[in-house]
Amino acid sequence: MRKSIWNRQIRQKVWATLLGALGLVLLLTGCRTSQPRMYRVGIICGSEFFLPVVEGFKAKMAEYGYVEGKNITYTIPAPDPRPAEQRRMAEEFVASGVDLILAVPSEPAIEAKQVTQGIDIPVVFAYAGIEDGSLITDSRQPGGNITGVRFPGPEQIAKRLEILVEIVPQARRVWIGYQRDYPNTEPALAALRPLASSLNVTLVEVPALTVEELRADLAARAAAEDIGIDAIILMPDILNHSPEGWAEIKTFAREHKVPIGGSFLYTVEEGALFGNCNDLFKVGELAAVPADKILRGTPAGTIPVLTPNDELYVNLRVAQDLGIQIPDHLLAQAVQVVR
Repeated sequence: MRKSIWNRQIRQKVWATLLGALGLVLLLTGCRTSQPRMYRVGIICGSEFFLPVVEGFKAKMAEYGYVEGKNITYTIPAPDPRPAEQRRMAEEFVASGVDLILAVPSEPAIEAKQVTQGIDIPVVFAYAGIEDGSLITDSRQPGGNITGVRFPGPEQIAKRLEILVEIVPQARRVWIGYQRDYPNTEPALAALRPLASSLNVTLVEVPALTVEELRADLAARAAAEDIGIDAIILMPDILNHSPEGWAEIKTFAREHKVPIGGSFLYTVEEGALFGNCNDLFKVGELAAVPADKILRGTPAGTIPVLTPNDELYVNLRVAQDLGIQIPDHLLAQAVQVVR
């Protein structure tokens, strides 16, 4: 009887020891696995104007389960349009070993791609032009370490001219002042020039490097007996969309009763007759789609490039001031009408 009790006590001690050891192993293992991996994303933004892209990206990443401070961190230096600063940011991200770089728009994307050549750090671009081949050669298979969301510039600017001619058929001379060294300029011109010819429209081209050059052209027209243009369409570059450049264009148009084919919603709210463009917040949300796939293990270069949906905005107040009738079907297509 005593032997039986002694054996039972021994067995209990052995089991207690084994269970204790097992519990310690599970505890240690649990401590390791309960700590989620912390992903690090470096973001290069070329202008404060594009910060809504960053906001949309972070919001969609949160929907995918990437909680800032818990399992993902974002490093976002102050937006800077200078290529040298954008390259420096990319180099610092590479040196720190981030898991992914988000680059917005074209110029930061180009710098990020160049800096990460031969390095296993993926790049997701957002609102970058791809037509000149500097980023990718195939939208279905971007290749290398890069993919993202394209800026649909050529088709967007062509649609802008088509809408302008439909709304204002008497507009035969259309002013386009543009930044001649901007990455989106040549693809836009390649789409516009043959289309203008087919529509019997003369493009009044004003290539420039500075806002002062655009200002000088508009001032000369204002002083002339004939301003030499019937309408304006905004080109997809920084000069047209900088506060100073846009101020010059919209002021001239208002003073001379010239309709503007604008771009983003704010240009329509501030005086353009209409605008067709993309919602930048939605562009950022779209950029989170490939980013999520990359962080889950899909090679960036195998993920097809995405294209955001175009949106149309119309300003009925400006139309009334100019004595212009907006076709009903365009009003029906507009996602926002300023009245």
